[in-house]
Amino acid sequence: MSSEKTPIPAASNFIRAIIEKDLSQSKYATKKWAGSPGDAAHQDTGVVDTAKIRTRFPPEPNGYLHIGHAKSIFLNFGLARDFDGICHLRFDDTNPEKESQEYVDSISDAVKWLGFGWDNANETNLYFASNYFDFMYRAAESLIENGHAYVDEQSADEMRINRGTLTEAGKDSPFRNRTVAENLARFREMRDGKHADGSMVLRAKIDMASPNINMRDPAIYRVRRAHHHNTGDQWCIYPMYTFAHPIEDALERITHSICTLEFEDQRPFYDWLLLRLAEPTEDVGGNKKPGLLAEPLPKQYEFARLNLTYVVLSKRKLIQLVEEKHVNGWDDPRLPTIAGARRRGYTAAGFKLFTDRIGVSKADSWIEYSILEDCMREVLNTDAERRIAVLDPIKLVIDNYPEGQSEDCFAPNHPLKPELGKRTVQLSKELWIEREDFMETPSKGFFRLTPEGMVRLRYGYVVKCTGCEKDADGKVTVVHCEYLPDTKSGTPGSDSVKVKGNIHWVSVAHAYEAEVRLYDRLFKEAHPGEGDKDFLDDINQNSVQVITTQLELSLKDAKPEESFQFERHGYFVADRKDSVAGKPVFNRTVTLKDAWQK
Repeated sequence: MSSEKTPIPAASNFIRAIIEKDLSQSKYATKKWAGSPGDAAHQDTGVVDTAKIRTRFPPEPNGYLHIGHAKSIFLNFGLARDFDGICHLRFDDTNPEKESQEYVDSISDAVKWLGFGWDNANETNLYFASNYFDFMYRAAESLIENGHAYVDEQSADEMRINRGTLTEAGKDSPFRNRTVAENLARFREMRDGKHADGSMVLRAKIDMASPNINMRDPAIYRVRRAHHHNTGDQWCIYPMYTFAHPIEDALERITHSICTLEFEDQRPFYDWLLLRLAEPTEDVGGNKKPGLLAEPLPKQYEFARLNLTYVVLSKRKLIQLVEEKHVNGWDDPRLPTIAGARRRGYTAAGFKLFTDRIGVSKADSWIEYSILEDCMREVLNTDAERRIAVLDPIKLVIDNYPEGQSEDCFAPNHPLKPELGKRTVQLSKELWIEREDFMETPSKGFFRLTPEGMVRLRYGYVVKCTGCEKDADGKVTVVHCEYLPDTKSGTPGSDSVKVKGNIHWVSVAHAYEAEVRLYDRLFKEAHPGEGDKDFLDDINQNSVQVITTQLELSLKDAKPEESFQFERHGYFVADRKDSVAGKPVFNRTVTLKDAWQK
C-alpha cells in the first residue's frame, strides 16, 4: 500500500502577481457597478465600484463539491478578501437535466463551512446563471444580427465530421451563409418550441480553419426540453456553457475569471465573444448603437487543477460510487467530497493549510494524499483536546485494589495548552486496557504489560502483572496485576519506581461503550483505474471497520463535529449525522502518523 513520494511543489500563486500588477496600473479604477449584475446600460447608472477586484466561484449544481473545489473556493474568496474585493457565489445552472436544489443547498453549505459568505455591505452576491437567460437570448440575437452566428441543421455526426481534426481544417456548414433574417426566424422557432431536441443548434460564426478547434464555429445554443430547477418550463432552448460563462462574468463585472487548465483552449472564444458583445454596432439605418456589455471586460486566467492520489475527483465517477452504493451517500466519510470530509472530521483550517502549502501554479502535478492528511494532523494537534479511548478492550483487574473503591486521576486536556487545565478520570479495581498492551510471550522491544513485568497506568499507578485468564481457545480474557500504592502520578513517590512502559486505560465502572468507525482510504492504489483497469477494482475493501469501544465517560457528552485526539490512536470526531445527545458515534479522522508509507 505504498506509493512513491512526490516532492511538494513550491507554494506559489502567480495569479496574485497578476492582480497586484493590474491594481498598480489602475486597470479597474474607473469600473462602474450599479449594485447588481446587468448590461452596459445598467452598469452605466452605477458608481465607481468600491470592490477593487471581483472574482467568482461558479460551480454547476450537478453534484456535491469535492476537495478540488475547496482549493478553488480558498483561491477565489481568498484573493477577493486579500485585495479588498468581493467574490460572488454563482451557480452555473445552464444544464437543466443534471441539476437540482439538493446540490444548490449542499454547495452553499460547503462554502459557508469553509469560512466564506456572499453578503457584502448592502449586497448579497449570490447569483444564478439561469437568471441571465433573457440577456443571453438577447446576446444571441445580437450576434445573429451582426453576422456572428447562424442556425445549423446538420446532424450531430455531420457536424463532428465537418469540424475537421487537429491537422485538417473543418468544412463550412451548408447553412453557414443563411441571411440574418433566415437565422433570426429559425432561432425564434427554436425558442418557441417548433423544432425537436437536437434537430438544430445556434453556432458562433468564426473560422472553420482555425488551428484551435474550439474556434471552429462552436455551438452556443441547443434545443432541450427539460424542466429547470429555477426557471421551470419557461425555456426549451438553453445556452452552452462556453457561451454562458463569459457573459455571466461580464454581467457581474468580474475582473479576474479564474479557471482550471482545461479551459485554457477556450480562452480565445471567451475573449472573442465578449469583444463582439461589447463593441458598438450599427442599426439598419446606419445609426451607432452602444455595445451590450460594459468595459473593462473580464479576463480569464487558468491554474492547474488538484490531482490527488488515492481518490477520484471525476464527478462521473463520484456519482457512480454513490448511485451504485459502493459508499453510503455523498457525505460518506471515505469520499473526497467536502460533505464527506467534514463528516470525517477534516477541518476548514486544515483545508486552508493544505491549499496554502501546495500553492497555485500552471503546471499539472500529482499531490500525495498524505500531504492533506499531514495538514489535518497539524491543525488537529493544535486544536483537539485529548481523551482516553480503548479500541480493542481486554479487562485488567488490580487484585490488591479495594473492592468498590474509586479515586480521581488527573489528565491534561491538552499538553500544549496548559491553560485548558486538567480533567478527572476515575480509577477503580477493574479497568479496560488495549489487548495489544499485554503480551504473554513478549517480543523484543515490547515495553508494555508482560508476565511479572511492570508498567505505569497513565495518570495513575505503577502496576505489576501477576498472571492472566484464558478461554477454551487459549485467548487471553482477563489480565491480573497488583498496584504499588505509593507510585501515583503527581505524587512525591511517582518516581520511586522506574518503568519503561506506560499504558492507557479506562475504568470499567466509569466507561462509555460507543460505536467507533475506523475509516481508511477508499482506494488501495495511488491512481485508481490507471491504465485499462476499472477504477472500482481498486476499491479498498477494508476502508471502514466498525468496532465497539470503551471510552472515558466525558466523551458521552461530545457534540456532533467535536474533535478529539484519542491518545495513542489518532484524531476522532463525533459523527454529525448519526450522533444523538448522550450517545455520540465517533469517526476516525486520521491516524497519529502516516500508516501508508513504508
